Amino acid sequence: MAEIENDKLQAEEKRGLNFVQQIVADDLAAGKNGGRLNTRFPPEPNGYLHIGHAKAICMDFGVAEMMGGTCNLRFDDTNPQKEDTEYEQAIMRDIHWLGYDWGDRLYYASDYFPRLYDFAIRLIKEGKAYVDDQTSEQIAAQKGTPTTPGQNSPYRDRPVEENLDLFERMNKGEFEEGSRVLRAKIDMASDNMHFRDPIMYRIIKKPHWRTGDKWKVYPMYDFAHGQSDYFEGVTHSICTLEFVPHRPLYDYFVRELAGDSVEEYCPRQIEFNRLNLTYTVMSKRKLLQLVKEGLVAGWDDPRMPTLCGLRRRGFTPQSIKNFLNDIGYTKYEALNDISLLEHSIREDLNAHAPRVSAVLNPVKLVITNYPADRVEMMEMDNNPEQPDAGKHQMPFGRELYIERDDFMEEPPKKFFRLAPDKEVRLKGAYIVRCTGVVKDEQGNITEIQCTYDPDTLSGMPGANRKVKGTLHWVSAKHCVSAEVRLYDRLFAVENPGAEAERDFRELLNPDSLRVLDDVKIEPYLAQTAQVEDKFQFQRIGYFCVDPDSKPGRLVFNRTIGLKDSWAKEQKKG
Repeated sequence: MAEIENDKLQAEEKRGLNFVQQIVADDLAAGKNGGRLNTRFPPEPNGYLHIGHAKAICMDFGVAEMMGGTCNLRFDDTNPQKEDTEYEQAIMRDIHWLGYDWGDRLYYASDYFPRLYDFAIRLIKEGKAYVDDQTSEQIAAQKGTPTTPGQNSPYRDRPVEENLDLFERMNKGEFEEGSRVLRAKIDMASDNMHFRDPIMYRIIKKPHWRTGDKWKVYPMYDFAHGQSDYFEGVTHSICTLEFVPHRPLYDYFVRELAGDSVEEYCPRQIEFNRLNLTYTVMSKRKLLQLVKEGLVAGWDDPRMPTLCGLRRRGFTPQSIKNFLNDIGYTKYEALNDISLLEHSIREDLNAHAPRVSAVLNPVKLVITNYPADRVEMMEMDNNPEQPDAGKHQMPFGRELYIERDDFMEEPPKKFFRLAPDKEVRLKGAYIVRCTGVVKDEQGNITEIQCTYDPDTLSGMPGANRKVKGTLHWVSAKHCVSAEVRLYDRLFAVENPGAEAERDFRELLNPDSLRVLDDVKIEPYLAQTAQVEDKFQFQRIGYFCVDPDSKPGRLVFNRTIGLKDSWAKEQKKG
């Protein structure tokens, strides 16, 4: 009976694993690579990480964490023309923010340049690589198509000694960039285009940010990646689906490098679908373009899908992990609805964010029958989702601010907020009835007048009297002014990547940012808020304290509204 129950438990655990985790679990059970598990996350230090990279990070580090393995961080720094230490440091910050750590397993592809160079020399000596003098355009033209074979380069049968001499001179800087490359000699008629004598090395004369002027030739991704995995002892190279056709070449180079040792240890490449989001672009080239052209305020602009942008906007690591778990890992590309990500952050912040009062578009409300010099402290729940979150006090007086949109002189039938001769409850305080308004010369309302019912405070006889509307408010005498940045989706179309006939910059949402510079916040919020703290503004949404905040002047970013108002507006349109 115990064996049957154990088998059932194992079957349930097996069903709970995604296909990548299951492959890893099966390899471990089979004792492959000595029962060892070592993954890696290999970013290029040529841009900031975005949420698509988070999917890879959570898989690479997560599967190692789940199954008792290790995960390396390796920078794929093989192109000094695009790389920078700024990106390196930002990548490490973002990985730590997500909650992962590589311990003492920090590596760089540049660590392996000497070994990769020696491997290339070996392939030349074995007649498996040659120097090609053709231009990139000529090489591309000779590659053929998926249905027609390629043509051999006229330099394919160069003598070994000539190839060795040319390759060494390439690395000494004797030739101009683009004038020569080193190619693997494999099969120009292969059904796999990547096997048609792929380029292994190209000439780049810009100094490398780590190795300086030591190298003038740099390995291509397909040549460096698998070998770097092998050098580090990586057992599972987990990547996205675009690398499926690269896998045979990955295996080819690794087997050439490992020789007879490949039977004892060989890294295995596994591919999963990349993350695509509606109303978003994931291309680092396009994101860099937005930054360089000033169309956003930097890589950490809260409208960007970068991890630092999401962090500044108020997203939490857990909300991102929950979202990734919800959409899962598959073998099929998909366009994921950004509302799923927004739902994840709402769920997380609803459970953890303190509730506070802030009035974004204030209009004064005067309670004419309330004593002018009286101040009461009203108790407010910090978070009703957390019984132990406690309460805080909020001052209440004769003059308050409420949202201008919470009042209408001629309301429609189902308007349950404040209107002439109508009653509402002020949250945590009294029921008030509107008795009139004051307007300026242009007819704009400058003040709403009302009376309060003193018996409707909590603990009073009329505390349970029902009214249909409840409004948030702040005390005009005690509130503090703040700036609020209302962020929305960066693009106005659902799938900007599919609009091939239009420049992606034309698809930007013109209303993706609106700044309010005279928002009124309650004193508790002004006194306690720190950078990156997150709050629910009652009845409005979730907000995060921005790093631009200064003493006496808080700045808040809207993380997300309480409901998906975007979808509602799109349906109206």
